[in-house]
Amino acid sequence: MKLTNEQIEEFNENGFLLIRNFASEELCNKILEKANYHLDNKIQPIESEQEYLKINEGNITVRRLRQVYDREDVFKEWMTDTKIRPILKQLLNDTPVLTLAHHNSIMTKMPKDSSRTTWHQDRRYWNFENDDLISIWLSLDDEYLDNGLLEFIPKSHKLNLKKEQFDERINFKDNIKENKELINNAVHYNLNKGDIVLFHCKTLHHAHKNNTKKPKISFVYTVKAKANNFIKNTRSDFKEVVLED
Repeated sequence: MKLTNEQIEEFNENGFLLIRNFASEELCNKILEKANYHLDNKIQPIESEQEYLKINEGNITVRRLRQVYDREDVFKEWMTDTKIRPILKQLLNDTPVLTLAHHNSIMTKMPKDSSRTTWHQDRRYWNFENDDLISIWLSLDDEYLDNGLLEFIPKSHKLNLKKEQFDERINFKDNIKENKELINNAVHYNLNKGDIVLFHCKTLHHAHKNNTKKPKISFVYTVKAKANNFIKNTRSDFKEVVLED
């Protein structure tokens, strides 16, 4: 599958692109089955809500299953899907490479116990020669604002943002005037099972907590161009998988 010129322009202009009905219901269900097993058993490595919020509580709520590439064959099957490779190559203008140091994850928004995901850019997670990385977000079931749907600020990947616009955890402050003006431009699109969203690592995004009674579970992984090398002795100096044609 390849993108149209209009889709490429949309991604380059806005910093994200929605593609409907990309993954089959069968694949999504297989991923969900395995993901729920790992979540129910809290199989490490994980990130918990308590860790994220820096609080100490006895009951652990899983926020993210880390390092999913090596957990299950069906996870690896999705991350190395041949159907998406031409799309990623079009957007990167190079052979795509899985970077497995981060965003190699099953993401959750659990009922009641989930927290808000604050406005941020994903560039904070990596150390490469440039910031041209793309994340692929797969909706494993319906996603909408009330259960923690992602919202994006169009064109924010093109902005030269100042250090003062972020807090000490590199979250984009939502309580200062110049940031509020940008946040007012946020958009969202309800997602159905099998939809994917591709977004640039500098595109500002956030998500509310899950206010429903059902868990929201999604899959995210990230690719970079083959020519975009990691910075040695950083967290990005880690295992990679080249996605050749």
